[in-house]
Amino acid sequence: MGERCCAAVVRVLVLQAAWALSGGQVRYSVPEEAKAGTVVGRLAQDLGLEAGETEARRLRLVAPGRRASVEVSGASGELLVSSRLDREELCGKSAPCALRLEVLLERPLRVFHVQLEVTDINDNAPVFPAARKNLSLSENSPPGSRFPLEGASDADIGANAELTYTLSPSEHFSLEVKSKDENKISVFLVLMKSLDRETIPVHRLVLTASDGGRPSLTGTIELLISVLDANDNAPQFNQTVYKVQVPENTTPGTVFFQLTATDNDEGINQEIYYSFSNAVSAKIQDLFKIDEKSGEIRTAGELDFEESQSYDLEIEARDKGTPPLSGHCSVEVKVLDKNDNAPEVWVTSLSVPVPEDASLGTVVALLSVSDRDSGENGRVRCWVWPASPFGLEATFAGSYSLVLREALDRERVSEYEVEVRAEDGGAPALRASSELRVPVSDVNDNAPSFAQAVYTVLARENNAAGAELARLWARDPDEAANGRVSYSVWDGGVGVGGGGAAGSSSSVVGWRPASSYVSVDAESGRLWALQPLDYEELQVLQFEVRAVDAGEPPLSGNATVQLFVLDENDNAPALLPPAGSAAEAGGVAEAAVALAGAGSESGTLWAWAAWGAPAGQVVAKIRAVDADSGYNAWLRYELWEPRGKGPFRVGLYSGEVSTARALDEADGPRQRLLIVVRDHGEPARSATATLSVSLLEAAEAALAAGSSSSSSLAAVSRSAAGVELGAGAASAATNVWLVVAICAVSSLFLLAVVLYGASRWAPRATVLSAPGPTTLVCASEVGSWSYSQRHSRSLCVADGAAKSDLMVFSPNFPPPPPAPAAKDTQPEPSALLDTVSATAFIPLSAPFYPL
Repeated sequence: MGERCCAAVVRVLVLQAAWALSGGQVRYSVPEEAKAGTVVGRLAQDLGLEAGETEARRLRLVAPGRRASVEVSGASGELLVSSRLDREELCGKSAPCALRLEVLLERPLRVFHVQLEVTDINDNAPVFPAARKNLSLSENSPPGSRFPLEGASDADIGANAELTYTLSPSEHFSLEVKSKDENKISVFLVLMKSLDRETIPVHRLVLTASDGGRPSLTGTIELLISVLDANDNAPQFNQTVYKVQVPENTTPGTVFFQLTATDNDEGINQEIYYSFSNAVSAKIQDLFKIDEKSGEIRTAGELDFEESQSYDLEIEARDKGTPPLSGHCSVEVKVLDKNDNAPEVWVTSLSVPVPEDASLGTVVALLSVSDRDSGENGRVRCWVWPASPFGLEATFAGSYSLVLREALDRERVSEYEVEVRAEDGGAPALRASSELRVPVSDVNDNAPSFAQAVYTVLARENNAAGAELARLWARDPDEAANGRVSYSVWDGGVGVGGGGAAGSSSSVVGWRPASSYVSVDAESGRLWALQPLDYEELQVLQFEVRAVDAGEPPLSGNATVQLFVLDENDNAPALLPPAGSAAEAGGVAEAAVALAGAGSESGTLWAWAAWGAPAGQVVAKIRAVDADSGYNAWLRYELWEPRGKGPFRVGLYSGEVSTARALDEADGPRQRLLIVVRDHGEPARSATATLSVSLLEAAEAALAAGSSSSSSLAAVSRSAAGVELGAGAASAATNVWLVVAICAVSSLFLLAVVLYGASRWAPRATVLSAPGPTTLVCASEVGSWSYSQRHSRSLCVADGAAKSDLMVFSPNFPPPPPAPAAKDTQPEPSALLDTVSATAFIPLSAPFYPL
C-alpha cells in the first residue's frame, strides 16, 4: 500500500517537471570553429532524465531546415559538436547567431526546445575590394588635397569587425578616417606635401586595415600613385619634423645638426638657401644659428635646461627661382639636462672702504647664497679664502655676514681680494665663488721718514742763484693728505764755517740762519741755493730739513744736511810786496826787491847782482799768494823771458831767482826777466812779474842793497820806465858814497846773508815713510806752496813721481755752536756731486809734487 503511494507521488512529480520543461527552453553557447566532440552541454541532466533513461526513451535532436552541426550522445545524454561551426556561414553579419533545436523524448513523447548560440571569434581578416588601386595626381596639387579611398570589409562582427587604417610612411601623404555612422566609415588620402614628378614619378603606398580582434588580423591594399608632371620644383626636406637632442651648456659654435633640402631643378633654380622662418623669435635666433648655404645648425648662446627644455626651429629652404619656391621643416631641439646648477653667491650690501683702525667684528658685507637644485645638491656650505683677516657668520638660511676678525694695517696691505666660496652637496660637488675687493682707508699713523739721518751735499762755489743742490725725499706710507709731505728748512740757528788765518784751522765766521743760504721746495724737496756760494767765505753749512705731512694731526720727521762748498779756480795768483817793505813790516831781510804798479796784473821788481857772482846765488825771490785752495792755490814759477840759456833761473815752486852761471861783463849792465806765476787749477790762472836785475861791481851791489833796505816805500815805488842805471852813472854815485857807506852796509849785508841762509836751508818736513813714494806731513808753508790761509791738513808725496791724493771730509759736527770743521785740500771736482754718505772720499785729479 505504501509502495503504491510512493510510485504515484513520483509519477506526479515527473509529470510536473515534464510540463515545466515543455513550457521552458534550454539555452547553450558555443564558440564557432569549436572542435568536433566538444561538449556543448549536459542535455539529459538539464532535462531531468535519470541515468540510462536517455537510451530507453530515445533522446534525439531534430534540426529543422538545416544541417545540424551538433548531436546528442546516446550514452551520456550530452550535446556534442559534430561538425565545423562557422558563424559567418550560419548567420552572416547577424548578431547574435542563435540556432533553434528541437529535442524529442519518447515514452511518453515530449518535445523540448534548445537554443544554441554560436559566438564569434576573430577568424576573418579585413578584405579590400582589390589588391591594388591606381591613382593619378597632378604634380601641382596643393597640400591638403583629399582623395577618397574604398575601405575594407570584415565578415566578423562586433569588436572583431572594428577596423582601423594605417598608411605606409610617406612625407607626401597621410590618411584621414571619418566615421559616417556606427557601421560605416570613410577613408581619404591627404596630400601633405607638394609632389615632384622629377623626384618621384610614382608613389607606392600600402594601406593597411586592422580589426579589433585578439590577435588582430590585417588586410592590405597597394596604392600606386602616378604623379603628373608640373613645373613646381621647390626645395624639399627629407623630413617634415626633425628631433635632435643637445646637452645643455654645449659650447657656443658647436654644430649639432645639418639639414639637407633637395631641388631637382637646374641652374639658379637649384641653388638653395636656408634660414629661420619668420615664426622663430629673435630670442631663439640668438641661441641658434643656421648656415645659409650648408644648412648646419649650431649653437650661438648658452643652452640652459632649467630655462627651457626644448626649442622648435622652423626652417625654410628657398631656391633662387623666379618666383622663388620654398620648403619648410621643423627641428625639435630637446635640451638634455646636466647637473650643472652650481651655487650662486651675490653681495647684497658692501660697506667699503674699511678704516684701518676698524674694530674687530665690524660687518663689511652682507651676502646671499642659493642653489637652484634641491636636496643634497641644493645644500650649500660657505667659507672665506683666504681665511684672514675676514670671516663669515651665518645670520639665517642663505644669508651671511662678512666680518672683520683681525686688525688691519693699510701700509702693509692696502686692499684685500676676498673670495667667498660655496660648495653644494652633489656628487660630484659643484662650486661657486664671489670675489670682493675690500680697500682699506688710511689713518694718519705714520710720520714722514727720511732715508738717511744725515745727508752730505757737495756744491761748487760760484754757483748760480737758484741752482739745484740736491733732492731730499721723505717717505710717508700713508696716502692722500696723510701721505702728502711738505719740506722746510728749520731755522734753529746754525754755525757757518769760514776761512781762518794761514796755518790755522777753519773758524766760525758768524751765526746766520741757513735759510739765508739755501731753500727747499715745499712740494718736491728740491734743495737750491739762494745766492752764489763762496768757498773763501763758507766751507761747511749744517742745517736741518723738516718734513711734515698734511694729516690731522700732522706728523713730522727731520734730517740733517751737511753742505760742503767745493773750491773753484776763481782767483788768480797775487804778487806780494817785498819782505821788509812798508807793506810788510817785520819780515825777514832779503835781496832788495821793489814792486812797481801795485794792483795791476804785472809790476816791475828791482834787484842787484854783482859781477862774478857764482852759479846758484839767489839774487831775488818772487812772492805770490792765491786765495783758492788745494791745486787751485799751488803755484809754480816759470821764467818766460829771456828764453834759452840765460844767466838767471827761477825756482819752480820756490820763486827764488838765482844765477844759472857765473856773471861776467858780457852779460851787460842790466837783465830784464819776465816771470809767470801760474796755479794748478783747470783752467790755470796766472800773473806776471817783471824783474829788472842790475849788474854792478861787488861794492856797488852791496851799497845798493844797503841803501834800499833803509829807504822808504816812496823811494821804492818808482816806475819801471824810470831812471835806467847806466855803467857811468852807477860809477859816479859809487865814488861819492863808497867810503861812507861801505862800513855801514857791510854789517847789514852780513846779517841779511845769515838770515837768508837760515831760512833757505832750514828743515821743511818730517819724513813718515821709507824711500819710494814717501808721504810727508807738511808742517808749514814752504816755498810758494800757498795754502790760501785756509788749509788745516794736507797729504803730500815727496821725492817721487806725482801721484793722486785723497781729500777727507769729516762732516759729523758736535752740537751747536759748532767748532769750525777742519777742511782738507780740495781738488776741482765735477760740477755738482749728489748726496753721499756721512764721510766722502774724493780722489784728487791732479798730482802732488814734492816741495
